[in-house]
Amino acid sequence: MKNPVFFAALFLFGLLLAACNSKPEVIEGQSVSDGTGVVFPQAGDMAGDPSPDQEHKVVAKEVLDTEKYTYLRVTENEEEFWIAIPKSEVKVGNTYYYAGGLMKKNFLSREYNRVFETLYLVSGISDQPIGAGGSAVEETLSNLEAENAVLEGPVKVEPSKGAIKISELMANLKKYEGKVVKITGKCVKVNPMIMGRNWVHLQDGSAGNPDLTVTTDQVVPLGSIVTLKGAIALNKDFGAGYRYDVIMEGANIE
Repeated sequence: MKNPVFFAALFLFGLLLAACNSKPEVIEGQSVSDGTGVVFPQAGDMAGDPSPDQEHKVVAKEVLDTEKYTYLRVTENEEEFWIAIPKSEVKVGNTYYYAGGLMKKNFLSREYNRVFETLYLVSGISDQPIGAGGSAVEETLSNLEAENAVLEGPVKVEPSKGAIKISELMANLKKYEGKVVKITGKCVKVNPMIMGRNWVHLQDGSAGNPDLTVTTDQVVPLGSIVTLKGAIALNKDFGAGYRYDVIMEGANIE
């Protein structure tokens, strides 16, 4: 008959071995940029949140920046939790808004050598309510073919008065750097509400069919022909893979 003390010792050794081998779960994934391990979901891809369309109003209590993204300790009502966003300028004490969020458990931050028990990955925050603009905005967005929708086919657009062609801009980047210009084009792609702004891609049929990215807080429907006026910036890096050789920023519809 086997010695019961032997089995008890063996069982205890097994428990100790399992405890020594237990480690925090590292959430791995392809980064939007270069393998940082953080995947920022887009609207409609918030599988970890039971209410992906719910708007959150939070107050920033703590900010931890890394090279590519920002951790935020926030409060919503009386609840405190952490979110991660593409690297952005955030001020402690300010109120911000975001929609959705992809929940991760036991998320390891290598930069800070700490584990976040629960962390929400968020595509971006805004200092204004996401729903600002009311039903007109919702109706327009609902008409988009999809998030990151792309409109294919030939484009031929005549510039409005005072507008320049995209080809003229591309051929004289230094001339227009920092200048406010007008561009008339067809909206061939829209990424709504990323980092608190809409990202619109314009084409006007210029030789080579160049694509100009424009950021705006106004709604530009996919397929529409619009004239946008904004400032031209070169070599702009927003972090999280959002880098542009040329971009029009803060544009308004003319």
